[in-house]
Amino acid sequence: MSDIRFDIASLHAAYEAGTSIGEVIDTVHARVEAAGDPGIFIHLATRAEMLAAVAALGPFDPMAKPLWGIPFAVKDNIDVAGMPTTAACAEYAYTPDKDATVVARLKAAGALVVGKTNLDQFATGLVGVRTPWPIPRNAIDARLVPGGSSSGSAVATARGIVSFALGTDTAGSGRIPAGLNNIVGVKPTVGALSATGVVPACRTLDCVSVFALTVEDAYAVFSVAAARDAADPYSRDIAVKPLAARPPVLTVGIPAKADLKFFGDTAMQAGFEALLAMLSRLGCRLVEIPFGDFYATADLLYEGAWVAERYAAIRDFFEANEAALHPVTRRIIGGARNLSAADAFRGLYALQAYKARLAPVIASVDLFCVPTAPTHYTVDAVLADPIATNSRLGTYTNFVNLLDMCGIALPTGTRDDGLPMSVTLLAAAGRDGLVASIGRDLHAASGLALGATGWRQPSAEPVAGSDEDGTIELVVVGAHLSGMPLNGQLTNVGARFCRATWTSPSYKLYELAGQIPSKPGLVRVGSGGTAIEVEVWRLCADAFGRFVAAIPPPLSIGTIELDDGTSAKGFLAETAGLSAATDISAYGGWRSYVARANETRRQLEPSLQLTGGPRRIVERP
Repeated sequence: MSDIRFDIASLHAAYEAGTSIGEVIDTVHARVEAAGDPGIFIHLATRAEMLAAVAALGPFDPMAKPLWGIPFAVKDNIDVAGMPTTAACAEYAYTPDKDATVVARLKAAGALVVGKTNLDQFATGLVGVRTPWPIPRNAIDARLVPGGSSSGSAVATARGIVSFALGTDTAGSGRIPAGLNNIVGVKPTVGALSATGVVPACRTLDCVSVFALTVEDAYAVFSVAAARDAADPYSRDIAVKPLAARPPVLTVGIPAKADLKFFGDTAMQAGFEALLAMLSRLGCRLVEIPFGDFYATADLLYEGAWVAERYAAIRDFFEANEAALHPVTRRIIGGARNLSAADAFRGLYALQAYKARLAPVIASVDLFCVPTAPTHYTVDAVLADPIATNSRLGTYTNFVNLLDMCGIALPTGTRDDGLPMSVTLLAAAGRDGLVASIGRDLHAASGLALGATGWRQPSAEPVAGSDEDGTIELVVVGAHLSGMPLNGQLTNVGARFCRATWTSPSYKLYELAGQIPSKPGLVRVGSGGTAIEVEVWRLCADAFGRFVAAIPPPLSIGTIELDDGTSAKGFLAETAGLSAATDISAYGGWRSYVARANETRRQLEPSLQLTGGPRRIVERP
């Protein structure tokens, strides 16, 4: 069998070196055979069919077609023209003559469909075993469930059969299988990827998701696929920016220790604690947040409105072909027959109340980190208790789409028992790039091999941020630094972190008097100055203009000279505003000054608890 690596960078390098696309297609089929797993694919394209698709690609040109020759699989509730769509129910099957919008966009970028993958029937489940086809085998340990509902897509990716695969995610179906198979799973903001041509589960919540071996690959596919689609009434305009550098300081919400649920799985708990320590080493500020309202929101997903929505999606087929459904699927969806419109509205009202309560909590941090799954289950355990085990797997996933959050699941280590450890990073809608940027660094720091392939992670490519891309650099020095109180004013206008650096040694830094929150003022003095630590962010011209217009005196925008000899626009202070200001230049920067001031305060008031509403700052080793 060919040893060609299927991460996108390696595969494109192989094409550049002379590997033929026919050899890649042969490798795909050889790996399917070597896997010996009839449960992965419901439909597999033949070599001749794939070569026919290649004829339309033209010569190798990854600039014009960024996914040229990249093989991918499609969950079998997403339409591919000429291939049957079954949603894992043979009686439901139809053959579309048109690609789903997301598939069409990927094909236009040069990607090559390999086949349609198995799933929990009608995308109802997180376990991957609710299918009349053979159950796909977990790529890491065949005793374990593969995760669902996007089981086949995750296993195909983890085994290196394809470079990436499409799944869907309503309750966690794009994250749980990623976590259980040692791969990356992107769950985009709802509506970022079109759902036209997707068999709905809960149409108001459904997302097309992306499985890949690396964060870079998953985000590259997301970037190609994301676009507003007039044919999808739930489609949204989401600004997709290049994968940028991670801000050096981020505030990360984590479940309060008392609210963490592992159901007795001490190995998973230890793995999560190790990941939190890694986040701290990367400069993240961890904040414990009570998770009761998140869990209560999750409970709504299989009550009232959203069970009824699953029933509504296939009602006519269900009533005419009830015996065709998998017994567990039939039991769950059929339960909606006993629901009334009043039950649906009761659920909608409850969700709105939780959204209102949780909105300020979600806004209080940059992102959240949770275990992808609280534990691992064997196939036998799930078959013996299909409802309770499935529910537990969704502990940290079921609330996400209901609260309009985006996320990325990524491998972070191997547990003491050899099973995969994974966490999911979550953030408010539209912050897909942020969770990917820190996910990229966490995955790299893990040093894990890719999926079940044994391939080492590729060398990291330089991240976006220093290139000229029509954006304007802005130097920030104080409360707008990453992790500081006003940083949200930058991120809310779409700014992205570029780099941390220093000014030239020509400045002084002052703590300005009477500012809430506290702010520094940077003043150019020439000789007798010092270098001050700053961050450079990038904004589009329109956002830059709006941001600058809102800056209050005595702050202003001027040109700041950096230690590498370049200059950029940034925050300066008017000299008239220095009355009663304190010279803090000796600290080298605002962050160091604040840290020292906080430490002094703690020493003076040892009983002081650092609290902020419903959250608690915690120090991790």
